[in-house]
Amino acid sequence: MADVGEVLMSVLSTIRVPKPGDRVHKDECALSFSSPESEGGIYVCMNTFLGFGSQYVGRHHARTGQRAYLHITRTRKAKKEDENNSGSGHPPKKKPTRLAIGIEGGFDVEQELYEEDVKVVILPDRQEVTSEDLGTMPDVVRERVSLSMSGIMAADSVSHTLQVQQWDGEVRQESKHAADLKQLDNGVKIPPSGWRCEVCDLQENIWMNLTDGKVLCGRRYFDGSGGNNHALLHFQETGYPLAVKLGTITPDGADVYSYDEDDMVLDSKLPEHLAHFGINMMTMEKTERTMTELEIAVNQRVGEWEVIQESGTTLKPLFGPGLTGMKNLGNSCYLNSVMQVLFTVPDFRSTYVSNIDKIIDEAPSDPTQDFKTQVAKLGYGLLSGEYSKPAPDPGDEIGASEPRGDQVGIAPRMFKALVGRGHPEFSTNRQQDAQEFLLHFINMVERNCRSGPNPSEAFRFLVEEKIVCQQSQKAKYTQRVDYIVQLPVPMDQAANTEELKEAERRREEGDSSAPTVRAQIPFSACMAALSEPEMLTDFWSSAVQAKTSATKTTRFASFPDHLVIQIKKFTFGLDWVPKKLDVSIDVPDTLDLSGLRATGQQPGEELLPEVAPPPLMTPDVEVKAPVLDDSTVSQLCEMGFPLEACRKAVYYTGNTGIDAAMNWIMSHMDDPDFSAPLVLPGSSSGPGTTPTESLSEEHLATIVSMGFSRDQATKALRATSNVLERAVDWIFSHLDDLDSMEVSEAGRSAAESEGGRDPPPGPRVRDGPGKYELFAFISHMGTSTMCGHYVCHIKKDQQWVIFNDQKVCASEKPPKDLGYLYFYRRVAD
Repeated sequence: MADVGEVLMSVLSTIRVPKPGDRVHKDECALSFSSPESEGGIYVCMNTFLGFGSQYVGRHHARTGQRAYLHITRTRKAKKEDENNSGSGHPPKKKPTRLAIGIEGGFDVEQELYEEDVKVVILPDRQEVTSEDLGTMPDVVRERVSLSMSGIMAADSVSHTLQVQQWDGEVRQESKHAADLKQLDNGVKIPPSGWRCEVCDLQENIWMNLTDGKVLCGRRYFDGSGGNNHALLHFQETGYPLAVKLGTITPDGADVYSYDEDDMVLDSKLPEHLAHFGINMMTMEKTERTMTELEIAVNQRVGEWEVIQESGTTLKPLFGPGLTGMKNLGNSCYLNSVMQVLFTVPDFRSTYVSNIDKIIDEAPSDPTQDFKTQVAKLGYGLLSGEYSKPAPDPGDEIGASEPRGDQVGIAPRMFKALVGRGHPEFSTNRQQDAQEFLLHFINMVERNCRSGPNPSEAFRFLVEEKIVCQQSQKAKYTQRVDYIVQLPVPMDQAANTEELKEAERRREEGDSSAPTVRAQIPFSACMAALSEPEMLTDFWSSAVQAKTSATKTTRFASFPDHLVIQIKKFTFGLDWVPKKLDVSIDVPDTLDLSGLRATGQQPGEELLPEVAPPPLMTPDVEVKAPVLDDSTVSQLCEMGFPLEACRKAVYYTGNTGIDAAMNWIMSHMDDPDFSAPLVLPGSSSGPGTTPTESLSEEHLATIVSMGFSRDQATKALRATSNVLERAVDWIFSHLDDLDSMEVSEAGRSAAESEGGRDPPPGPRVRDGPGKYELFAFISHMGTSTMCGHYVCHIKKDQQWVIFNDQKVCASEKPPKDLGYLYFYRRVAD
């Protein structure tokens, strides 16, 4: 074996010192969830700064020829007993006083203490070089290697920069109304205590308007508690923007809310504004919890088992393959819940986990940025069982811990960073809507599975919409692709209406002991609301050439292998304040949707003619452009439709409104000239025409580099007025059209090889019986999708299992009536 100094000299040219901007992956393997704390530690390539676990570093060396790696291992230290220790091995935790993470007064983030061992390893013989060994080597070797080692260890790892370090929910901005707030000289003086709402006599959650001194109750919360919205209604009537929460006033400040800015704010002139109504800040004492304290209480309850309705029993922790917990990376429970469910679906298992070796072998040089690699890595981590081990108790001595509910689990940092990259919401550490993330992820799967198996087909189905003109009784049929059934919640169909009315009456009378009653909605009522015809009052009928009324009926044109149902719990009140419906729905374990299958055109039924309305003309003799409703065009464009298609939709529906234009779009999406420029009668070309010659060669090259043909890139750019970003979105949303285009536009020989048959219309969908069984559901706790907590329940081997981030336990009382997203799989007849 060659001398280690000579070997190090021979690879010296490949050893780099990290520069600003270099991505250093020293906390997580690019191909697995190995870390410095794992057995074998992690090996960081000293050239690319990619990290690899012990099982993958040899593969990277063989593939790239790189030989020098920095081997990092960490071993957890035993914690010393604190002077204030209660004797149980756990020092008492301070109660949070600030809605924050990682700063004084906020939620505590436990920091583990580790002993770290760092050395250079030269492959393939795994020769080791420590910092002490470098002292005996030539200066040029010692200097370069030492700089590289220290640079890697000093650099912020990618996972560190993505992780939540500090978050402060109390950072408030000065209100724009504070400096020049108008205050009425109406003689109103507010007593130091005994406040009641001037409308309903409530004595809790009381706010005083800082303009006129009106004392009114605050907003009603999703569960019926809080107030009756009288302070908000007063703002809507008067426009007076600022209010202070009585009972929170102290010499240090108070809760001030700006209805105009829709946020908690600072008021630098608060003492002056309060004094106007006879309130001396310096003598006031706090008698009510501040909004921050209320939010802290909610956040402390979020991680407790009673929130998810299983507090009556001690839940048994589960470990093993398919029972792996996921760490919460700071409001990432929405992602955790969705991915746990998806990797229960056979299509996702077979596409990613069964093929993980092939996917890793074909991965690009930087696998941290490869979608398939990171999805396969996540799926294998969840299903293999390698990381489904009890987490050691930080307060116990090493090796002394008993199995607990928490697991070591996996932290999907690379995956979260990759799927959220460039997205305005999923790239942040804020809470998100699980349904929106599910659709976002399915869209990414669609983009990355143009060739080969596409697991999202398991959820894809066709919806048939039938519109019947009430005046002519003629019909129009359209189909669209969907992945989720959105189930309405008819609150007026509650089975316990009298109980709800009684609780409401007691609340309006100021009875603070009135119970919170949850509306019980029959599942059958939700299905009836989904299937009943919808009345369209502003429909442009091509049969009568005028606006009239119509009915729209929605049915399944195909039934997917796996059906996702979203309960539409989140809505807006009359004041446009988001709220969550607190409902219990008796969702069944089995479902038969056969009665909702679409039937298509019936015998003797006449279809609405494809006739455009008369062209719109101006008084001018010569018309150079159509007169279009710009606001309708803009609304349609914001929905993601091509500009020219939106212009045609508005033109051909005679400027009769967004509903008519939307109906036109849904009916003509499959037209070959759907995105072609609008051409007026008597003109050779329409405004906005983009000839091939004017297309940007740079834009064409960019799209071609993504795996599309030049003809496809040209079509996308033409459809989006030569705007690259819109063209990329367009091309990924028309993949099936492009597949057909490859056949129809590749020349006669290609067409003849297919026997001259037409390409299959529309996207590929699976179909079968409409009978299903429930296998998973995702539940949400909190006032809106933007806050709170998600958990999921999955049925495994006839046993319901609850996945609550790192906790994986056997479920005793799965709250199936309180779910948000329900997942069904087809059962055989």
